[in-house]
Amino acid sequence: APGFKSFDPSKYDTYSYTSMPNVVTSLEFERILSATGPFMGHLVRPSDKKEPKKIAWLQCVGSRDINGCDNGYCSSVCCMYAIKQTVIAREHSKIPLDCSVFYMDIRTHGKDFDRYYENAKKTGVKFIRSRVHTVDPISGSDDVLVQYTEDDGVLKKESFDMFVLSTGLETDEEVVALSDRLGVELDNYHFTETDSFHPVATSVPGIYACGAFTGPKDIPLSVMEASAAACAATENLASARNTQTKEVEIPSEKDVSREPSRIGVFVCNCGINIGGVVRVPEVAEYARTLPNVVYVEENLFTCSQDTQDKITEVIKEQDLNRVVVAACTPKTHEALFQETLINAGLNKYLFEMANIRNHDSWVHSDDPDAATLKAKDLVRMSVAKAGLISPLTETDLSNTHSALVVGGGIAGMTAALSLAHQGYPVHLIERSNSLGGNAQMLYKTYKGEEITSFVMELVKEVESEERVIVHMNSAITRVDGFVGNFTTEVNDGSSNEEIEHGVAILATGAKEYKPDEYLYGQHGAVLTHLEMDELFRSSDPRVEKAENVVFIQCVGSRNEERPYCSKVCCTHSVESALEFKRRNPKVNVYILYRDMRTYGKREDLYREARAEGVIFARYSLNEKPVVSPDGDGVQVEFRDLILDRKLAVKADIVCLATAIVSHKDSALTQFFKVPMDADGWLLEAHQKLRPVDFPNDGVFLCGMAHYPKPIDESIAQAKAAASRALSVLTMENIKVGGVVSEMRKR
Repeated sequence: APGFKSFDPSKYDTYSYTSMPNVVTSLEFERILSATGPFMGHLVRPSDKKEPKKIAWLQCVGSRDINGCDNGYCSSVCCMYAIKQTVIAREHSKIPLDCSVFYMDIRTHGKDFDRYYENAKKTGVKFIRSRVHTVDPISGSDDVLVQYTEDDGVLKKESFDMFVLSTGLETDEEVVALSDRLGVELDNYHFTETDSFHPVATSVPGIYACGAFTGPKDIPLSVMEASAAACAATENLASARNTQTKEVEIPSEKDVSREPSRIGVFVCNCGINIGGVVRVPEVAEYARTLPNVVYVEENLFTCSQDTQDKITEVIKEQDLNRVVVAACTPKTHEALFQETLINAGLNKYLFEMANIRNHDSWVHSDDPDAATLKAKDLVRMSVAKAGLISPLTETDLSNTHSALVVGGGIAGMTAALSLAHQGYPVHLIERSNSLGGNAQMLYKTYKGEEITSFVMELVKEVESEERVIVHMNSAITRVDGFVGNFTTEVNDGSSNEEIEHGVAILATGAKEYKPDEYLYGQHGAVLTHLEMDELFRSSDPRVEKAENVVFIQCVGSRNEERPYCSKVCCTHSVESALEFKRRNPKVNVYILYRDMRTYGKREDLYREARAEGVIFARYSLNEKPVVSPDGDGVQVEFRDLILDRKLAVKADIVCLATAIVSHKDSALTQFFKVPMDADGWLLEAHQKLRPVDFPNDGVFLCGMAHYPKPIDESIAQAKAAASRALSVLTMENIKVGGVVSEMRKR
């Protein structure tokens, strides 16, 4: 996991990066915004330290470019971090800030990313589809003159106070040298060479890779891959588990039950998340006046490791027996601070947390006075509660060393086998009469690998694995218990069976949306992606006979009803278009799109398709394509935004890139007490920190039940879920108790 380096834009002379101080990279702009950066989080431009009124971002610098830098791939993260920077910059600015993003395609293909993009547009961020020609200085000032063309081809000029280059990700030369020494094969871009079915396995057995070294990716996917790589490694080491384990030495717990309260309060700035709104020093001074408070400290980041070590020392030096942290949400950070108390010899339940970020600074960002007053109230409440709490005890209970996996698609089978290979029994629940899920209907991966044969081999391995018990045509009717001790009732249509298990992994998949537009279901020439793949798999004569084929993207996605990108559709269409070209080079193929989202190494497919003569035409949501009957085929009318004229194609086949939709299985989520988001996808505990965990301990998620994703990412997430489940299964006992609710009759 050696990571990446940011592309050096000094290679381009047209962007004036080395000669103009107000032309900065995205990473440098990140530091400008940071509370620990050169300007302490105050948004100013480097040349004169003045607050900018107008900033532009340029996308794809060092990505999607085979002429200037040989980086033909998409770096996957740049669109999203640029949008994030526009939003945060506007929050930091004390004056109305004009933000513009120059782009080719906006690739917000991750979970909730498209919502973020649409919200940015609503707040006034301008998105300009163009390629910037040059960036020049303006005589007599430090401003930046940008020359660009839009769809109309007219050269335009616009001045900005700052210009941010959204630089891509690439592999460092030292990593290339390391790979050479290890014998690990790299691709032509110097990323690890992996296949779709073993996404973290390198060319050398026993060496696994994760993060940006396998290809550009964001934090959630990097964290998933890290757990997946750990799972792959532990499958090889399972027989040696616990043979070299050392127990962590924990200080003996101090008995404070007879002591008067001595409360320490730690108030966090959270960079400028809190400190940019709440007057934190004033809150800290107020905390000193509260009863039983003997120590108060203000921190820039209370969650940092340095501050954790300091809190441990302060607890000992000041003889504290209660701790209050005024910071962000306990959902993500309470466990961290409780661990700090344990290391200081205190019972971890002698802790209270005041959420002065989510409940205060974020919702009162336009009123510092009210936010500061509310922060004082929240701290006072937490201090009062801390004075009343007592140490709580936990009890060891036996742990059931077996797992339940719900869903028999690629993700579910991968998770089940990963657990079984490490010695743990698994019950695999599948509602249908066959294993394989949606993958049974797919043709090839974007790398050209046959999916059907892989699925057949995976099913065969599951059925022959003695530790995996498969329950076909089965549905869950009841779930009781908690982490380490679940009891699930399963009905197979004829009888009920109770299964005891310590963990559960939900891999219930998703389904293809069936549209009611573009003549789907009314004309045999109009198909969905899965139906198109069936034509390829069966070598249907219609494929080779077709003279004109049209793909229409975003059917049922990125609209008001489903405001998300289904992630796999663009790549699927491009691969299908190339398959048509392979079988009949003379066929005319058109792809009608809104943004082409062939992220990562998939960009090579997009380039190959254009080279093979596939015609890409962009359409707007305000003027969608129109499909009408025309004999055995159909006619597709659309406006070409480059030509600014309407075109018509008589198509033999129209393939609709329809949305992937969730099953919205509310019964299952209620059984396991886990959340769904507004679109029906299973909602993880934390997008970056715990991407395969639920808030409910012992239950994990993977595959398309979480969000649409390609096979390689589903497999990686399945292994990640198995890895997290193993963190429970390998425990001899489970600690329970602590905070338990009681009902008192009056």
